[in-house]
Amino acid sequence: MSQPGRPHDLPGSLDEATQQQLIQEIGRLIVRALPPGWREATVEYRALGGHQELVAQLIAPNGTAVPLAPPAEAAEAFGRLRQGMYQPDRGTWVSALYRLQRPGSYTVDFNGDYEPNWRTAPPAAAHADELNRFPRPASAIPDWLSAGPAAQLRTAEVFDDSGRPITDRPAIDPAELDQVADYLEQAPIVLAARSYDTDRLDPNRNPSVPMTFHTDGTWVWPGAVGYYLRQHGVAPEADLVGHIRRQGFRVPEVAEPVREQAVTLITGEQRQ
Repeated sequence: MSQPGRPHDLPGSLDEATQQQLIQEIGRLIVRALPPGWREATVEYRALGGHQELVAQLIAPNGTAVPLAPPAEAAEAFGRLRQGMYQPDRGTWVSALYRLQRPGSYTVDFNGDYEPNWRTAPPAAAHADELNRFPRPASAIPDWLSAGPAAQLRTAEVFDDSGRPITDRPAIDPAELDQVADYLEQAPIVLAARSYDTDRLDPNRNPSVPMTFHTDGTWVWPGAVGYYLRQHGVAPEADLVGHIRRQGFRVPEVAEPVREQAVTLITGEQRQ
């Protein structure tokens, strides 16, 4: 399930009083959805990036949990609460367990450190998406969350294992060549040398190939990818080109922890 964006709800924008009001509003939404005669119920909201889940249960007197259809409005309210409770020094929570007991008592437990028990695993990009939406300092990123972006980042190459440019890829439509090249060149640089490399397709040129690495939070590629596309029409990997098209040729914001993960990936797997 994708979480709808609310541009006017800025991360960290809710003060404590407003948070409490929203928590109580969520409780009222839940209670209105409960059947007559209920005694105890739990609702758990789980989210990572744009992925979200809402699971509700009635608790019978003997302790048996009975699945319950949760109110859809509660998911939107939980999403606003999660965004509004963001703190730059620790991020925001990834799951909240709301427990209600008749006639009017409730508790809410927020979890920002441990991976939730997902009903459906979040998509591969959700870890990076979470850190893009709610950046945290590296010291506040738990292992399960920091492992996600590094594991999912894909690397693109210009040359094969013999050092030859890879030219047997689908050609780029001339009408979109500049847009693809701009995307490749404008994505954040995460690693760079001060010098330039020799153009392997035109060795007589002055060294002009940028010795850089870029990332958009999903892919990592050397600056040579954009150079050889613009100067010689050497197309990037088809999967990378498809990704750039799906992005609408617009480079997303890349959080600092994701950039750090890209550097780790580069230094561990860098090839010429």
